[in-house]
Amino acid sequence: MWNNSELDTIETSQLDVLKEIGNIGAGNAATALAQMLQRKVDMKVPRAELFEFRDVGEAIGGAETIMAGVYMSVDGDIHGSMMFLMEKESSRHLVNHMLGGFGDPDAEEFGEMEISVLKEMGNIMTGAYLNSLSDLTGLKIFPSAPDLTIDMAGAILSVPAIEFGALGDRILMIQTNFTDDVDIDGFFILVPDLDSYKRIMESLGMA
Repeated sequence: MWNNSELDTIETSQLDVLKEIGNIGAGNAATALAQMLQRKVDMKVPRAELFEFRDVGEAIGGAETIMAGVYMSVDGDIHGSMMFLMEKESSRHLVNHMLGGFGDPDAEEFGEMEISVLKEMGNIMTGAYLNSLSDLTGLKIFPSAPDLTIDMAGAILSVPAIEFGALGDRILMIQTNFTDDVDIDGFFILVPDLDSYKRIMESLGMA
């Protein structure tokens, strides 16, 4: 099992591999988003970094920023969790487009149909990301059903922090900017346990 000190001193080559996996996963997610919206979606080169949990809130715009977060646990050959987060207004823009303009852009809260669309959108995008990881590593990865939370970023991130804090305090975050007619920042957050980091590296011949 890797320990925290090993993850803290991860080699540059290993981090580069994790970043490249993130880039490919985010690219596949952008393709999935374009198919859902039935329009071209441009994607800037994703930024991938290993963060400590306590720093992630600030990295995505501030711990008090209201976000829509889709969370799922991950089982199979690796264990952990996967999240996709967007600012609330970006989420509303995408949902309104998916509903053909029938959403209420001025409503404070999301309706039942809008929540269902958000869950499905997050499910498809994170699924595309995890499929990329599975294809690249040859590992079997089984995500759970998605759970949607709309809250401050710090509160959303407390879920994986509590669940995996005993195993490690570093997470891989992929920031991706999507563009259709507005810019949308999306954040993919992969939180494997420490054994799973090692298993991913071994599957790629990097451990």
